[in-house]
Amino acid sequence: MQEKFEEAMARVTGGQRTRQGIGTLSEKTVHAVLKRYYEPDEALHEIPVAGYVADIYTGEEIIEIQTGQFNRMREKLKAFLPICPVTLVYPIPRQKWLIWMDEESGELSRPRKSPLTGNPYMAFRELYKIKMFLKDRNLRLKIALLDMEEYRLLNGWSRDRKKGSCRYDRIPVRMAEEISIDGIKDYMQFVPYGLEEFTSEEFAGAARIRRQTAQTALNILTYVECVERIGKKGKSILYRVKEW
Repeated sequence: MQEKFEEAMARVTGGQRTRQGIGTLSEKTVHAVLKRYYEPDEALHEIPVAGYVADIYTGEEIIEIQTGQFNRMREKLKAFLPICPVTLVYPIPRQKWLIWMDEESGELSRPRKSPLTGNPYMAFRELYKIKMFLKDRNLRLKIALLDMEEYRLLNGWSRDRKKGSCRYDRIPVRMAEEISIDGIKDYMQFVPYGLEEFTSEEFAGAARIRRQTAQTALNILTYVECVERIGKKGKSILYRVKEW
């Protein structure tokens, strides 16, 4: 997996995978790298299909790389899903190093590791936006957990120009993990082992995520019928894992 990812990265940046390769592309680097990772043949990139342009169309399937704002995918999915299988790829930063860029001088700061660590459950906020498509048999999902460098412009409103700043680009350096959802049963991998009946708070504790994220995940897991609501425990909704 990592060797294939390195090859895709080298094709995008010409082997300069970090600072020297930044700003050389018309499309953002994460999107460009993943497009070449999932389909090295560039003749299959940016193909017109059903009135839209697919990131990748092999003749048998469509692959779309979506870095956020899944609501923008709704019309495409309406057009694509009746035609063939569609794989929607969502990259999530697992570990991230922040690098600040001065717009005038081009000077770059030393990388500083972000204290936040990404996890697969972060995908549920976006999946909620396309919830109505999640049971479609032609829809497949891949969550790509990436280690990456994030370049931000020092153009914010605060004294240090960091608050309110703009993200310039993200340079992936490693594919840390890839999670596939090829059917409804694959959502069960998001239910922590050992849970049978539980509240959103207990789910959050077992998954080591925030309760708000757990609530969004449980909304989706209930919709795809991996869990069900069975009543209340105090003021909290009580869930149970469904038997297949």
